Amino acid sequence: MKHGLTFLSLLALALGGPAYAKPLKVFVLAGQSNMEGHAKVETFDYIGDDPVTAPLLKEMRNADGTPRVCDGAWISYLTGIGEENGEGYGPLTTGYGSRSDPTEDGGKIGPEFTFGISMDAAFCEPVLVIKTAWGGKSLYYDYRPPSAGVYPRTEQDIEKDRNPEAKAGHYYRLMIDHVKLVLADPQRVCPEYDAAQGCEIAGFVWFQGFNDLVDRNGYPGLPKGEQGNRFANYSGWMADFIRDVRKDLKAPEMPFVIGVLGVGGVNANESTLAFREAMAAPASLPEFQGNVAAVPTAPYWSEELGAIAEKKDQVRQMGYYLNSKHKDHANADGTMTEPQKREYLEEFENELIAPAEKALWERGASNQGYHYLGCAKTFALIGQAFAEAALGMQKPH
Repeated sequence: MKHGLTFLSLLALALGGPAYAKPLKVFVLAGQSNMEGHAKVETFDYIGDDPVTAPLLKEMRNADGTPRVCDGAWISYLTGIGEENGEGYGPLTTGYGSRSDPTEDGGKIGPEFTFGISMDAAFCEPVLVIKTAWGGKSLYYDYRPPSAGVYPRTEQDIEKDRNPEAKAGHYYRLMIDHVKLVLADPQRVCPEYDAAQGCEIAGFVWFQGFNDLVDRNGYPGLPKGEQGNRFANYSGWMADFIRDVRKDLKAPEMPFVIGVLGVGGVNANESTLAFREAMAAPASLPEFQGNVAAVPTAPYWSEELGAIAEKKDQVRQMGYYLNSKHKDHANADGTMTEPQKREYLEEFENELIAPAEKALWERGASNQGYHYLGCAKTFALIGQAFAEAALGMQKPH
């Protein structure tokens, strides 16, 4: 039984509506650690503190406060550490964020949860989310698409004996192979699959970027005096990626959503802004008009939690100064004992971070800044935005 009509379900009706039996709707989600998702379920209450997002929290929970289990959406999730990959699958609910054991509930969410909830509301036919995500992966090497060509090892690669040519694109291939594996027998994951109706890959969401942003091996600085964006190659490889997944999945018109990296919020530094521009650029190409959308995620960054995170960074920095006997700080002569350093840091933190801020942090954050502070409100809004973008590109039937 589906939940009540929402904006998304009304949009689906306007697009041709879920009035008749139709193929299983399949959506592929791929990326790195923020597609994995590091928002602990314990931060859900923070969503309800904001009147604007309180209704969204109700969609994420049952009446008794337990996490919702979708009745019309299922998920297959391939993830792992190193070469130890595994699959978790079942009805879509919480726990399909980052996992230490790929087969077990990790107590976290990524964008998949509200994405799937939105699609569950939008379609009468069943929905299948196929998610493949691994932390710390780049587009230029790990997810390198076939059309990008052979990876050109740099001097640093050779010197440090890393990034062999043969391994380039390894996670791209794992992704494609897993999607094909699931679609060879959809009923294994989605019991509501009707072979007579078949299935349709209705969209692809890409959410990645941090490793490319901070990597000067793959994106060296421009020569002195040269103008341009040092991340320009990302745009080309992203366009190759879109073309290649459509070809490899035999879905030439598949709607494609680029989740534009938003860590740090709207007031990011110049390098981050340049990277966001490069990420979004393929959506402006003539061939991708109407079927590729770039969705900014910076607006969903929690500014109030981010301000507290900056203060926490100052505390960590002070700890470094004490341990390194920095000449401008309290332990310059190196005489402080470990208990004395801990006491000093505690006093420093209490002066810097108010009790109300500490309580707010405990309520809303559960990870580092590069993981959107592990804030469920942020990931919930991002997943919803991805769903709206994907639905906006669906063709009427």
